[in-house]
Order: sequence, then C-alpha cells, then structure tokens
Amino acid sequence: MTEAAIFLIFPLCLAIAALSDILTMTIPNRVSLILAAAFVPIAFMAGLPPAAICMHLVAGAAVFAACFALFALNVMGGGDAKLLTAAALWFGYDPSLAAFVVYVGIIGGAVTLVILGIRMYSDVILATGLPVPHSILTAKKVPYGIAIAIGGFLAFPQSPLFLAALEAVKS
Repeated sequence: MTEAAIFLIFPLCLAIAALSDILTMTIPNRVSLILAAAFVPIAFMAGLPPAAICMHLVAGAAVFAACFALFALNVMGGGDAKLLTAAALWFGYDPSLAAFVVYVGIIGGAVTLVILGIRMYSDVILATGLPVPHSILTAKKVPYGIAIAIGGFLAFPQSPLFLAALEAVKS
C-alpha cells in the first residue's frame, strides 16, 4: 500500500499541476497541499528514520525560503513556489534534490524558449490548425509548472522515497 502511494501521489500531483498550468496558467493550491501533506505519513510508513524525515522538512524549508525570495522579487509565481517547495519535501537533502533543481532549471529554460516561440509565431501555428491553449498565447507569464513536473519525473527515481519503495517491492 505504501509503495503504491509513493509511486502514485508524487507523479499524479505533478501531472495535474502541469496540465492545469498549461491550460489555465494556475496551479491549484490543493495539489501542492496534497503533495506536502502526504509526505510525512508516507515517509513514516516507508520506514524513513525520523532524522531523515526532519532533513526532508529542512530541505523543503530551504527551498521555500529561496522560492519566497524569488516570489517577492516577482521572478516566480506563487503556485510555482508552492509546488517546488512541496516537491522538494519528497527529495530531502539528498543529491536527488540537486538533480531536481538542475532539471527544473534546464527544462524551464527550454519551456520558456518554446512558449516565446509559440507566441512569436502564433499566427503561423494557428493557421496550421494546431490546437494551442488560449492562455499560452495571451498570458504574460510562462507555465513553469511544466518544468517542475518534468524535472520531478526525471529526478524522482533517485529520491530516497522512491528507492525505499523500490526496495520494498523487490523483497
């Protein structure tokens, strides 16, 4: 049961956040809340020691502080900051957190370039009949939830919770 929750909750929340961000340019608070609230009970059920769980919480707080500063500087949206913080809980202070942040940065740059290209050539793209969400064409911001989700998908197999669940499934 715990393994199923680990393999399901994190990716599902990220997928919902990305899809919502693409279509509406918002990430629902309940997605980040579910991701954050599910972490502690799942971590205990997965057998992570209390000290490790505390380090995951510290990592989440550190990411929150960085995201809050970026939000205050109007560099990052509030939904992105909450999603990134909630996702960071699942990585903890582990090399997988660094991988997650690097993936999000690289993919975020690529997503930004693609969105800017779509906006620049929107007449040509729409003339081809390709369906493009209206929010992608008109919003002044970039749906960074896409990068957070893809970065999470790429880094998650290295995370302590994923590895614990994988070990439990094997035995």
